[in-house]
Amino acid sequence: MAIDPLTIIMLVVLAVLVFFMFRNSRKRKAQALELQSKVAVGAEVMTNFGVYGTILEMDDEENQVLLETTPGTVLRVHRQTVTRVVTPSPLAPTEESIDHTDDAAPAYGERIDEVDATADAAIDPTTPKSEATPKTEKRGDE
Repeated sequence: MAIDPLTIIMLVVLAVLVFFMFRNSRKRKAQALELQSKVAVGAEVMTNFGVYGTILEMDDEENQVLLETTPGTVLRVHRQTVTRVVTPSPLAPTEESIDHTDDAAPAYGERIDEVDATADAAIDPTTPKSEATPKTEKRGDE
């Protein structure tokens, strides 16, 4: 009995699929264990329905977590709804790091070339306004 190449290819594809299934299940288990190690009282977390809060108390017997979302508001949720621990981003922009030096931005409806010409005239006050403002051709449809 001869084995044709199509059967060999199908068996190889099946073996690759089984390999990736086991690999992904191991990854998910490792992520779940990592999450469980990070989830503790006082941690800031996000639930799978998008609610952020701080863990006040964990009940391992009942699989429940008391989650404070705002001061005075406490939710009792199942432990598996906590999907990730929230850590503050080190790259989040602070008020001091935001640059507000874009004062030369054009106003609504103002053309950019008009702003540049008036900015040039403001730099050199000896230039008359008629020379600082570029001439624009008037079209028939305007």
